[in-house]
Amino acid sequence: MNQFIKNLKTPIAIVGMGKSGDSAKRLLIACGVSADKILTFDGKLESANFRDSNKLMSEGKPQTLVVSPGVPLSSAWIKEAKSHGVFITSEISLACSCLSTEKLIGVTGSVGKSTTVSLLQAGLEAFSKTGFVGGNLGIPFATYAADVLEKKRPVADWVVLELSSYQLENCEGLKLDYSAITYFTSNHLERYDSIEHYYQTKWNILGITKNKMLVNSEGGDLVEYSKAKQNAQVKVISKKDSDLQSYQLEKAQLIGQHNQDNMALATALTIEAGWPAIAIEGMKNFKGLSHRLENLGEVKGVRFINDSKATALDSVMIAATAAADTLSAGGVLYLLLGGRDKNLPWEQLASLKDMKNTVFVFFGECREVAQTKSALQGNSYARLEEAIGYIFGKVKAADTVLLSPGGTSLDEFKSFEDRGDFFKRKVSEFSTL
Repeated sequence: MNQFIKNLKTPIAIVGMGKSGDSAKRLLIACGVSADKILTFDGKLESANFRDSNKLMSEGKPQTLVVSPGVPLSSAWIKEAKSHGVFITSEISLACSCLSTEKLIGVTGSVGKSTTVSLLQAGLEAFSKTGFVGGNLGIPFATYAADVLEKKRPVADWVVLELSSYQLENCEGLKLDYSAITYFTSNHLERYDSIEHYYQTKWNILGITKNKMLVNSEGGDLVEYSKAKQNAQVKVISKKDSDLQSYQLEKAQLIGQHNQDNMALATALTIEAGWPAIAIEGMKNFKGLSHRLENLGEVKGVRFINDSKATALDSVMIAATAAADTLSAGGVLYLLLGGRDKNLPWEQLASLKDMKNTVFVFFGECREVAQTKSALQGNSYARLEEAIGYIFGKVKAADTVLLSPGGTSLDEFKSFEDRGDFFKRKVSEFSTL
């Protein structure tokens, strides 16, 4: 058993039994902690040992709390436990105690971190047989550590972690070789005292970074914030930087200027970390995260883009602009708008009427509200399938079809993923029409 985990006082309570909590429990057991010394707490999960924090503390009497990122450390009962000498730690700290020769990269930011980490994953897969990518995105870090201990995988040469602000609040033992911040904009203010508190929590990643921390020059409030902090360890990255020009990042598969910024940041990170050039080629071939401006490629010369996750009008505006900016000469953009309304200000889309060579097609429960408020002209259909059928009858080579609905999926589908997968199936059928 490693020294950090060996020194944890028992009973150990895992607070929050999502993916992070499950992986923490598995790692503790893999490290030799007896299962009967581990308690589970989750207010919403019937299978947890405790669902009431008062009972957990009075009956379970834990001496260590492994707190999942979704549970605020500012919770009164957690603060009280700490004041009584209960040790507070996290799944990430448990994983860090098991590391040996791995080199670590951490990425945080209000938006763009998942795309940047996914780009790095594509780059890592181009040259590494052992690399691990996870954290807030995908696989918990403790799952990696347990896999290594159980000899289910080799030790990674590189570990790339997406880190949320919540994870950065509670990550004792985490040491990064390199790090990056993608963007600063207001978010999660229900959990933080102020926007400054939120930004500072993310900025704390600098203090656990050994070498350079890179920041995106187009990162909202980020550059002004970094100027105020003035630190030689921080390097501002722009897609216009001369040392990036030779890599022809504009030829990357990702769509949109904001993704060019993500691509530049990821590329600069690989250069700092000394990754081989083949990693950058791997990143250039990355087509995007599923359902987020996902470039499905061309069928019969028609480009299809799945942006089913766009359930906010800012996202629709970004997607529509990106698709229009990359439209082939002589092509028409067909934009699918609709779904179920969540009292959105559809009038924000009114400016799209000035976008040339664009056809608006409305669908779903909110089609009339969306069309009336946006004042955009176009055909309207009760179901997404009907709207797609209409488009299939009109499109020609050089056109683009973009699903960026604005509304939620719950009028017809279980989730935005389900809606996006339906769109993908229809695109596949188009090849046989």
